[in-house]
Amino acid sequence: MPEDILLGIVPEHEFMNVITLGMALNYQRNSYALWEAVARTYQEEQLRWVFDPREAWGRDIEDLRGALLAHRIALQPNRHPQIWQSVASGIVNSSPGANVQGLLQSVDYDIAPLKTIVQQSRKKEFPYLSGPKIFNYWLYVLESYTAVQWKSRELITIAPDTHILQATVRLGLCPASILEGSAENREQAALAWEQALEGSGLAPIDVHTPLWLWSRAGFPERISI
Repeated sequence: MPEDILLGIVPEHEFMNVITLGMALNYQRNSYALWEAVARTYQEEQLRWVFDPREAWGRDIEDLRGALLAHRIALQPNRHPQIWQSVASGIVNSSPGANVQGLLQSVDYDIAPLKTIVQQSRKKEFPYLSGPKIFNYWLYVLESYTAVQWKSRELITIAPDTHILQATVRLGLCPASILEGSAENREQAALAWEQALEGSGLAPIDVHTPLWLWSRAGFPERISI
């Protein structure tokens, strides 16, 4: 997966901050290119401060813009640094430790109150990240790459991006009309997977990665191992 590039580059104690801030810009763009840019930026010690929420929030926006443009983490020179700084602000202002780990500890790793913070009470500070697609995938990535063990894990729905919508239609769970990609279409796909997996022991997010890779590969009928 795209985030795999961070393994061996970002140490475990900084992974949550790097993943969260990077994920905030993972919207309508090539995920592999984004995380490659994140990795290259992290490897430059003089730029690494952008992944410290307190530093990113407190720095002048011009400094942040230059750092995020250096390896093209930011593609939009105005909007993307503003989003990055806003998310950093949301983390700092909702975390006793001014970092992502502190935020998660403050809710005792329970998804329900975390959803309330990110998607309701501080939603304006978490653009993109508060949306259902990126929010649910963010939870899944944190679980996959760190030692996080979520409470209320059943609240993680599938992250209905373009590839998931295409795979859902391909499998006959929803009509092709959901490919329009509206909020209602994405909600319809998420609900379809909840219903399809009910009683299976799987959470909908558990099928995200195979569906995403299957769609990206062009839906091959057979995969050689």
